[in-house]
Amino acid sequence: MKMRSIGRLLLCLAICLGIGVVGSLSTKPEIAGWYAGLAKPFWTPPPLVFPIAWTALYILMAIAFWRLWDRTAPSMGRSRAMTLFGVQLVLNAAWSPVFFGWHGIRTGLVIIALMVVAIAATIFSASRVDRIAGWLLVPYLCWVLYASTINAGVVALN
Repeated sequence: MKMRSIGRLLLCLAICLGIGVVGSLSTKPEIAGWYAGLAKPFWTPPPLVFPIAWTALYILMAIAFWRLWDRTAPSMGRSRAMTLFGVQLVLNAAWSPVFFGWHGIRTGLVIIALMVVAIAATIFSASRVDRIAGWLLVPYLCWVLYASTINAGVVALN
């Protein structure tokens, strides 16, 4: 692998994992207090599951983005996929501060619903230019769909 490609991969990892770190700054302080006091659906996993799952997902996301950036030829399709990736990443970055930091459970539900749509659009678009990049994002979509049911449950129960 060329140095340029390695640099791009490291940048993609830094961006995606960085979003996770920023999200954890607003999440972690709220877990033992505010979040613990919320009524949650019975299918909510223990808090320890979330950082493990998200770390794996952010790594897969980074690899997918790197493949789009480094492994596909410039085209309208690639530009569309990379733009949609950016949109879903912004929504991802917004969810934790809104839900945990501001205790905006309803606004968080709107954001996560938009994330589901943006991730699905990203997968569709990415798959058209790099099938592997698209498939790398499928676990992320599945997890966010699951997380959205938890968010909806929190809204319904509180």
